[in-house]
Amino acid sequence: MEHRHQRLCVIDCLGLDRMSLWTSYQGLVGFLGRFRRAKKGATAVEFALIATPFFFLLFAIVEITMVFFTSTALDQASMEVARKVRTGEFQTAGASTSDFVDQVCAKMNSLIACNGNVSVDIRTFEDFGDVVVDDPIDPDGNLDKDAFEFDPGDAGDIVLVRVFYSWKLSTPLIGNVFSNLSGNRRLIVSSLAFRNEPFGG
Repeated sequence: MEHRHQRLCVIDCLGLDRMSLWTSYQGLVGFLGRFRRAKKGATAVEFALIATPFFFLLFAIVEITMVFFTSTALDQASMEVARKVRTGEFQTAGASTSDFVDQVCAKMNSLIACNGNVSVDIRTFEDFGDVVVDDPIDPDGNLDKDAFEFDPGDAGDIVLVRVFYSWKLSTPLIGNVFSNLSGNRRLIVSSLAFRNEPFGG
């Protein structure tokens, strides 16, 4: 009885209402229970943490795939158009650099827009051992188009055809490791070396 009286005295002496204490206790227990069960925002937070790297990887894979697709299309188109150089059709018609570029663009997939991204360098050599492939990128990371030539040669000449496509990288950060031109661009190159056929005879 004495201990019970002491407990009651503590409550009464502090001016506390037992019902208020019980209500407060129930409220605290209820709050802690709701806090433990609250998961509405957890899914959104988890999605935000996972979505960013996921979509980055997804876009990077798509863009790298497009770069390789463009490289394949450029190789195929360059091979077909260079055939006209090898047979003398370009030389006979007096075709120019722009004619070569236009035909390459016409043979590439419609998903790949040229829009001034295609350049060509055609040179002749006396022997295959003399063929030299210079780096077309200047120290500032730009494509040095001023050094390009258009010399399809005559019958029997050794010809080097190089076709360039400048691809603009769109995926953030990928340009830091994948670009080889300034302006976050990737230079795609298609090269062919051959001997012209004995045309014009």
